[in-house]
Amino acid sequence: MTSYTDKGMKPENGRFLAFDHVTFWVSNAKQAASYYVTRFGFQPLAYRGLETGSRQTASYVVRMNKIIFVFQAQYEPEETTFNKEIAIHGDFVKDVAFEVENLDYIVSYAKKQGAVIIQDIWEERDEFGVVRMAKLKTYGDNTHTLIDRSKYRGSFLPGYMSLKTDPIHQYLPKVEINFIDHVVGNMPDNKMEEAASWYERCLQFHRFWSVDDKQVCTEYSALRSIVMANWEETVKMPINEPAPGKKKSQVQEYVEYHGGAGVQHIAINTEDIITTIENLRSRGVEFLSIPAKYYTMIREQLKHSKVKVAESIDTLERLNILIDYDDNGYLLQIFTKNTQDRPTLFLEVIQRRNHNGFGAGNFKTLFESIELEQEKRGNL
Repeated sequence: MTSYTDKGMKPENGRFLAFDHVTFWVSNAKQAASYYVTRFGFQPLAYRGLETGSRQTASYVVRMNKIIFVFQAQYEPEETTFNKEIAIHGDFVKDVAFEVENLDYIVSYAKKQGAVIIQDIWEERDEFGVVRMAKLKTYGDNTHTLIDRSKYRGSFLPGYMSLKTDPIHQYLPKVEINFIDHVVGNMPDNKMEEAASWYERCLQFHRFWSVDDKQVCTEYSALRSIVMANWEETVKMPINEPAPGKKKSQVQEYVEYHGGAGVQHIAINTEDIITTIENLRSRGVEFLSIPAKYYTMIREQLKHSKVKVAESIDTLERLNILIDYDDNGYLLQIFTKNTQDRPTLFLEVIQRRNHNGFGAGNFKTLFESIELEQEKRGNL
């Protein structure tokens, strides 16, 4: 595992502030949004569709604290890029949007570095102000929308109408998850370096952390991973690729079912993972199972560690939450099963206590748990 201390030159202009929102392209936006509302505890936020003058697409927006997901579907049956990509990938994350400062500089810099601009700077306005945006191509069929909302005070974006709170929440336990921690992309073999270099070259991101296949492997499969981050390290984009193994790794399974590179999971950050997972489980969210031997091993290791985990290991074991730590702190993390039919996208819930890693100590156990699921699917 490598943590990088050299961030390179500080960008002289233009800042990436945070993840703004994530847009999913789906075949039925209304039902997809409802799943995240009922299961994960998001609140309906906004809608754009026929009633608001959008003739081509319907979009449902849901929010939990600073996390915003947009589910977009196409109305018309004719063959468009939208329908072609849905046919290839199934429901998938199409766009990861970043809130930025000095949009003009960031776009002009990316252009000079050869970035493909899908849509150059445009603005949208309503009674709440004006938003400026641009869209760049990244790996696979994915894009990044860069958003300057400094002159906008509406709840989401112009062109959307507000939605009412969903009444189901009064019957279900509340979920408190605060923000997007990181968004992970899976690449085909030997494409990770190319994707990582794009973030360095075009967005002035730096290498934050990495692992190779000697550090992350089981008897059957392995991966390599590089985490790219902005200067302030508020936006982190891990990039994985499969490494050769005896059997098919989960990254290779993803690439085959997704039809190429794409977003594999979204990690969302909570301050209290135990309450969060208990409440998500009672709402019917399904998580990976972790073998009991993992907790036997962790109990033994923690006896010799400087770090004291505040949470009960018995509770973490009951909930299947993983622990990773170093001399300074620890993180707790857990992974959902796939959130759709294809074995592609899932979510991670993470709690950090002075630990900025990505659970390298858990990768082997996580892989073994995913391999059990792969075996059930006949894909190992």
